[in-house]
Amino acid sequence: MHNIKINYLIQTLLDQDIEVYPQFDFHVSPSILDDKGKALIKEVYNELGGNNGLIILPKVRADFKVGNTLFFYDNENHFNRYRLKTLKTELYDLFAFGWKDAYLRLCRTYEKDCLQSGMQDRIWNGPPVAKTHFGKSEDPGDLTGNGSSGWKLNAYNDAQIDLFSRLYGYRLVRIAKYENIMLGGGLKSVEQLILSPDPQVKLGLAKWLQRKAEL
Repeated sequence: MHNIKINYLIQTLLDQDIEVYPQFDFHVSPSILDDKGKALIKEVYNELGGNNGLIILPKVRADFKVGNTLFFYDNENHFNRYRLKTLKTELYDLFAFGWKDAYLRLCRTYEKDCLQSGMQDRIWNGPPVAKTHFGKSEDPGDLTGNGSSGWKLNAYNDAQIDLFSRLYGYRLVRIAKYENIMLGGGLKSVEQLILSPDPQVKLGLAKWLQRKAEL
């Protein structure tokens, strides 16, 4: 379903003759991290209870790119206490992310939605590397004790993406499914508008995305 939504957003831009690069990615060289960069990512890792040395993403893949701006569309699994912890680290003081304050609020507000969708084994426990670095998860839905290693890995990877995107010179826009747009005389969430066949909705979304790319 995620890919269907992304393809819809991409098509709204293409319909307005805006150049878009779907699933744009770049490789991450460990050498990009100087001592300060390592300290930033280590703080994130430690805040999440990491206990087996840093793990670094080999590459970053955005949902799409417009100009020099990378776009990521975040569903409910990106909003929880672990992502909140990462957003409070020095990384987000050192680099300016226009969506940071909204994400802090959304992480506090919508963890219940993350619980509804994030108890599947592949999300709650994550891949084996999640247990290696963040310990064994509690039973699905139990956020006491060690909570969810899969959620922690997801939050850690989001922070890595944020850092590496900036270190490689890209702007980065995160779109939360809960974000509201003024369209047709009222506020509506992005999630409500995506997949609408209405040409005016598509045009409105395209202009909204283009403004984000140009900010």
